[in-house]
Amino acid sequence: MSDANTDAGAEKFWYNTKTNQVEKGRASAWENRMGPYDTAEEAQNALSRAAENTADWESEDRDWKS
Repeated sequence: MSDANTDAGAEKFWYNTKTNQVEKGRASAWENRMGPYDTAEEAQNALSRAAENTADWESEDRDWKS
């Protein structure tokens, strides 16, 4: 079920992983969206931020297992 027409999140920005575009509001299906973000710039950096988070978590896991 698509939530593209709901008001919740309409003023937020999302990164569409299928089109690699920033969208305002829930313009696409949830499986193609990352967000919400407060600004278009934050949404544009979604993939790099996700990669940073993953690297941080992997480092924490290595430290925890030591």
